[in-house]
Amino acid sequence: MKVIFYLCLLLVLVFQVGCQKKQENMVLLDEKVKKINIAISSGVGDMNQEVFLSITDRQSMKVFEKAIETAINKKAEVNNPKPDYDVMVEYEEGFPAHAIHLWLGEENEESIFMYMVGEGDTYLTSSKTTNQLRAILLEQ
Repeated sequence: MKVIFYLCLLLVLVFQVGCQKKQENMVLLDEKVKKINIAISSGVGDMNQEVFLSITDRQSMKVFEKAIETAINKKAEVNNPKPDYDVMVEYEEGFPAHAIHLWLGEENEESIFMYMVGEGDTYLTSSKTTNQLRAILLEQ
């Protein structure tokens, strides 16, 4: 009888662990980033090609890469239907660029990323990440 009880308990635990939704982050290609272009957004689903900032220094690119890769898939209330910025991550070796919309949060608030092509899922950054992004974007 104890064996059946322990088998049932094990089955329940396996089922619970298997059903938990895994935290989903944004992804970039496992390729070297050449530069990150930033433009004032013209709206969801469209990439503004009028770049006002091209980031090529490694430190700033790492901030953006980390911000994107650590952003967590979570439904977010978007107060403004138009993103603040369009972010284009360009890779070396001619790989296609990642096109991402960014709603930049206020100081000490979360920011929101969304793939330009996709189902409209939103990805949230931490407030610390927002502060780092603001330091790069608003010094221009």
